[in-house]
Amino acid sequence: MSLWIAAAGALLVSLDSMMNIAFPAIATAFAAPPERVRWVIVCYVLTYAITSFAGGAAADRLGHVVVFRTGVGLSVIAFVMGGTAGGFGRLLVARVVQGVAGGLVYGTAPALATAGAQASVRGRRLGFLNGAMGIGALGSLPAGMLVERFGWRAVFHVRVPLALGVLVWAAAVGPTSVPSDRRPVPLADIVRGPVLRASALSFVARGAIFAIWLLVPFYLVDARGLGASVGGMLFILTPLGTAIAAPLAGRLADRVGSRAPALAGLLIEGVGLILLGLVDGVTPLGWVALALFAAGFGLGFFEVPNMATIMAAFPPGQQGAAGGLTFLARTLGVVAGVMGLGAIVAARTASVGFLGAFTESVLVAGLAVGIAALVGLVGRRSPRSAGVGR
Repeated sequence: MSLWIAAAGALLVSLDSMMNIAFPAIATAFAAPPERVRWVIVCYVLTYAITSFAGGAAADRLGHVVVFRTGVGLSVIAFVMGGTAGGFGRLLVARVVQGVAGGLVYGTAPALATAGAQASVRGRRLGFLNGAMGIGALGSLPAGMLVERFGWRAVFHVRVPLALGVLVWAAAVGPTSVPSDRRPVPLADIVRGPVLRASALSFVARGAIFAIWLLVPFYLVDARGLGASVGGMLFILTPLGTAIAAPLAGRLADRVGSRAPALAGLLIEGVGLILLGLVDGVTPLGWVALALFAAGFGLGFFEVPNMATIMAAFPPGQQGAAGGLTFLARTLGVVAGVMGLGAIVAARTASVGFLGAFTESVLVAGLAVGIAALVGLVGRRSPRSAGVGR
């Protein structure tokens, strides 16, 4: 039961993908350029980057279900605030509240998903969890239709009843047992070579993928002139690839270890981003679709074994903190990616236009992932982190 409720909560939080296809409409509503709209992402992601680790560590002491329920309840409040925001500043406040909520859910979901599981099936369970997140990220498809028909506020309103449903379900779930060996995670455990290396790779992989999450909606809708619904159909190919790859990677990690699948995923993500960085205003949409899918597939194939590596490096009493650490690394990468890529677009648009700045940003992201894959390839294999359940 804890696996399913963890997946439901992660799916709810990952439905924030609905926001991305709404960015052009939000920019129009508040007369904000793309580089200012990035704060809608940063306020949310930076907040849950911090609270995911703090929430996971607190859950190791208070109980994972208790902290999880608090996160889902705060999500309801945040969605109402976002859907009724009367100005850009109030929208950002709502996103901060939503970030606290999302961090509490994400910080506890990995520990809930693997609670009581044998080491030999942890990768499978984490694959299921990440697959649910990938499915939630498909929300950009219905979001495109909602935005066209009802406006951008609908992407908040539609999540209120969903969050209430998860909250009711979570209220029916009994508390999970809290390990007796609870203790704070010392800094020395976090900066161990295998943990630090896996976290750094996650930082780069997530930061780079936000070249898609932040900029592709503007490319599809503004540069290519596609409607929000058609743009949403193309945009979902990235999370669809992630959702398909995650369970496959989890099973493979249980069988052969985590290192090889993680590195393969990084390489695939990098190739997808570089392919996307070669587009222009008349590139066949089939090329764009292939690049979007490949980047998402690579990310999903990387993240599950990478998460398993980090969680396997911590004892049972620190699984909440370990799960939170995986999201801390991811989301700090997102913040860096959004700020860095947004800065490139802002600096280069005046001289090469949005399309030129877009392709330059995506190529930078692709090269960063390629370099990360090379660093991971030459990294020393640690017996403790080489595989899941081995």
